[in-house]
Amino acid sequence: MFTFRDLKVPVIQAPMAGGITTPQLVAAVANAGGVGSFGFAYDSSNKIDRQLTKVRKLTTGWVNANFFVFRSTPVQADDLQAKAISALRVLNYAQHEIPKGVREPFFPNLDDQLSPIWQYRPDILTFHLGIPKKSIIEKAKSIGIYVGITATSLQEAQDIQSIGADFIVAQGAEAGGHRGIFDEKSWDQKLSLKKLLIAIKSNIKIPCVGAGGIMDGGHIKHVLSMGASAVQMGTAFVCCHESGASQSYKQYLLTKKNRKVVFTKSFSGRFAKGLQNEFVRMMEGKATLAFPSQNSLTSGLRNYAATSGNGEYQSLWAGDGFSRARQISAKNLVSILQKEISSNDG
Repeated sequence: MFTFRDLKVPVIQAPMAGGITTPQLVAAVANAGGVGSFGFAYDSSNKIDRQLTKVRKLTTGWVNANFFVFRSTPVQADDLQAKAISALRVLNYAQHEIPKGVREPFFPNLDDQLSPIWQYRPDILTFHLGIPKKSIIEKAKSIGIYVGITATSLQEAQDIQSIGADFIVAQGAEAGGHRGIFDEKSWDQKLSLKKLLIAIKSNIKIPCVGAGGIMDGGHIKHVLSMGASAVQMGTAFVCCHESGASQSYKQYLLTKKNRKVVFTKSFSGRFAKGLQNEFVRMMEGKATLAFPSQNSLTSGLRNYAATSGNGEYQSLWAGDGFSRARQISAKNLVSILQKEISSNDG
């Protein structure tokens, strides 16, 4: 069974959904001594089965499978849908990809998604946006799978510990992508990683992984010194050769270094951090549907932008340190991080 002591390099490649975490990326990180992670948020059980089959042919290293914990979301009223659709049409971009409406299901059934997990038994199983049923955690642990859940506050961390998870991923406000807050309607303190780690380590007994804006070995060393057992890094891996991110996405991270990173609900209906682009600017204050129905509404537009190489209409999720992204292989990145950690020892 996995333990953090077994890691050659204390790095978990973050489980980014949307095709970024390819079997090649996951395997490269695992083979280099870290943890490779799949982001399976919206994937069907068949796709998950295929991805796990591929990765096991590429590595015997540590593999993490990550899932969103969605809340049931009813179809919103026609007038609300009309306002959200109108807001997208005003953009005057990819009109043919904007649907006339959206319908359920907006997300896959978690129990169905997990069916390949019980067969392939990845080393680690993690959850984002909430806590799954206790029976899922118990089943995973009973067959030797190590379970982790994202927390953005001390209260969430305490709930995670109480439910029986093995570790916590402490997501600081510096992190790119969707905020892991359990209840999106509650007040988000947006704690920095430092403040969150201090609060968790003073009150929680299970191991904690630090996440949020970490891009180099010096920062890794600092986070470990605050009591984290490892770090989780997402943005740092987006531009790696094995990443499934679109070329335009990678180029924006590498060349638009003066862009701001901002929180926006415009793409999915839930706050997530990424590069500010034309879509984010023009949608500010405009009507959106609830998460994840807004994600379904903008899916075609985002995919068209990616295919067309237009970074101004893609969800370019990125953390605060994105300007230090490196365009190299994942193997080389992990090797460099390991050397940077060592050079910062003492």
